[in-house]
Amino acid sequence: MKTIHIYTNGRLEEKQGDIVREFPLVLQVNGREIATLIASPHDLRFLVAGFLRNQGFVESAADFHMLAVCDEFGIANVRVRQELPERLKPVLTSGCGTGITFTLETGGREAAVAPLPAVAPEAVFRLMEELARQADNYRNHGGIHSAAVGDGEGNLLLCAEDIGRHNTLDRIAGEALLKGIDLAGRILVTSGRVSTEMASKCARLGIALVASRTSATDMAATLCHEAGICLLGYVRGGKFTVYTHSDRLLVPEQAAASLPAQVPRGRIPGVTGVILAGGHSSRMGSNKALLPYRGGRFIESIHRQLSEYFDEVIVVTNTPEQYEFLPCRKVTDIHEGMGALAGIHAGLHHSSNPAAFVVACDMPYLNGGLIRHLASMADPGGVLIPESPTGLEPLHAVYGKGCLAAIEATLLSGQRRIVSFFGRTNVNRVNVTQVAAFDPEFNSFRNINTPTDYYRLREIERGEAQPAPADERAEASA
Repeated sequence: MKTIHIYTNGRLEEKQGDIVREFPLVLQVNGREIATLIASPHDLRFLVAGFLRNQGFVESAADFHMLAVCDEFGIANVRVRQELPERLKPVLTSGCGTGITFTLETGGREAAVAPLPAVAPEAVFRLMEELARQADNYRNHGGIHSAAVGDGEGNLLLCAEDIGRHNTLDRIAGEALLKGIDLAGRILVTSGRVSTEMASKCARLGIALVASRTSATDMAATLCHEAGICLLGYVRGGKFTVYTHSDRLLVPEQAAASLPAQVPRGRIPGVTGVILAGGHSSRMGSNKALLPYRGGRFIESIHRQLSEYFDEVIVVTNTPEQYEFLPCRKVTDIHEGMGALAGIHAGLHHSSNPAAFVVACDMPYLNGGLIRHLASMADPGGVLIPESPTGLEPLHAVYGKGCLAAIEATLLSGQRRIVSFFGRTNVNRVNVTQVAAFDPEFNSFRNINTPTDYYRLREIERGEAQPAPADERAEASA
């Protein structure tokens, strides 16, 4: 920690804070000093390995005869199988602190980029959000660039931080090389500008999509176009700019075309419909499941709809006597007082099928096409959960019996949040774009919590109002 001063509203305030470190590392390869890398002082073996990989001096971990880094004296001593060119011509790039490369390619790497199935924008946003969560150093004192690599579903695989944005990519390349992780066809997200040396390194690694929170240079866009890389910039606030190969993105119209021509008809085998009728309805002031609706009670409408899709429908409630009018089984929580997660556990435990579609009792706009689509992809060993613009929707998801042990362990540990057990089981997501193909307004996830919600629903039923858009609902619930 060092003493620093913060200027605010005409005053200087003394504070103790961190300052980003620069660490010069002399790189000696096959007995020759070829460069001094200015970097952050951590995981330097990955940095060295990735730098040599991106320069074309090594292609696999087996190409290293020796890879030693002395942190005390700032020297990396490396021996590689390949003989270095007699003369190395360095190119100073636009990287932070001026990056260095020996082979700045501007084309001819098209074959390195592996084919990438169309990527939903949500996968890019998810990776960028995960990168922000991982970027501890940037949050602590700024001045640090970060980058991450993930798959086409938005799952993060590798992450790196450094004072130089080009160093972050070298670090990822080196860690992947030494750990045997294939980067071909992956997505790279970065906090920094995408310039020529970044695009060139991505092409060499076979990266198929590059996304930045900031901009890209014109030369980088040209190189990405020639190499077949989809290049995105200004990824923030649910928006981005596409510079090259927009055909690699799965937009809603494409998502609809990629879905089955028709979803399954009739009842869906192997899945039970579960209605959660718990909760205290404190904001409503009375049991919302029993509110008058469409000539009956609210829960009757949901039961009627699920009965069209599933041979078995179960209601989870700790007051089964209140629902005697429903022609289905009523079961109680095994772990009382543990909220909706206990309800999911009970419904799944009592289900006669290997999977259950679970829905809350206060969701009046269920979409049959979406429910059938989800149920048709049920995973008996895990969770299939849709996403809306506001995030995951665990009370409109399919759970397999293979989750029971994970849910049980989570409940016994005292955790009540539904997502708390996701780290213990297999979780598959149906992204926003796919959901929008069935329900463009995401009304399936709209629930009734307050008298105002209920009165608006009645107005909608009479044709006097329209459901609020998803973004308005998100703001209202924030």
